[in-house]
Amino acid sequence: MIKTSLFDLSGKVALVTGSTKGIGRSIATELARHGATVVISSRKSEACDAVSASINDELAEHPGGAVSIPANISHKAELNSLVNSTYEKLGGIDILVCNAAVNPAYGPMSDLSDSAFEKILTVNIMANHWLAQLIIPQMRLKKSGSIVVISSVGGLRGHEKLGAYCISKAADLQLVRNLALENGPYNIRVNAVSPGLIRTDFAKALWEDPDTLAVRTENDPLRRIGEPEELSGIAVYLASDASSFTTGQNFVVDGGSTIV
Repeated sequence: MIKTSLFDLSGKVALVTGSTKGIGRSIATELARHGATVVISSRKSEACDAVSASINDELAEHPGGAVSIPANISHKAELNSLVNSTYEKLGGIDILVCNAAVNPAYGPMSDLSDSAFEKILTVNIMANHWLAQLIIPQMRLKKSGSIVVISSVGGLRGHEKLGAYCISKAADLQLVRNLALENGPYNIRVNAVSPGLIRTDFAKALWEDPDTLAVRTENDPLRRIGEPEELSGIAVYLASDASSFTTGQNFVVDGGSTIV
């Protein structure tokens, strides 16, 4: 198959976790628009089916599409089933986007319960590690693959109310660097994307009040909140041949907030 663009993903299979809404859904949709067959995965099967159907309806006469395979990424056995089901249905995985994350605690670290901290570490770090362990062996055999971990600007600085979440996202950045180092000789690229404040349900507490949002963005160069769709382009770049010499990096997409 002759590719028409550096960004052409025709014939590629992409697994995107947490892809039924927000950033994950936007990334999955754009990967499919560029020709990939995308696995839509989150905890609820009905939501996965709905997003898959929406993508397939949009792309009915074009390359790319979606299949639905639900999984709870906090359970290693379900991740194993997710990967095996993808192999059975689609033959392999060329692109992994680790997007799913949780933050069940909002407050100082001094008030953080062990159970909340464990949940954050399991979902935001361990699940990404487990998925990499499951998927990298077949990428090594093909000597090809791209892994994208959605981190956060929170991983670059401290936060009074999101300390545990920021710790997990900082760990994701080191996970990316290590995986890139270990797997570069096999032509497997591993990169991170760190969004700033994006209009998602996940970050709703930070933007739903107009006054709070105005204060939060008043010093940012672009003076506004980001939209989920504004993360999809960097994901396509990192998944495609356009980024063939790019690995171990963190791409900050935050409207410039971290330079202030």
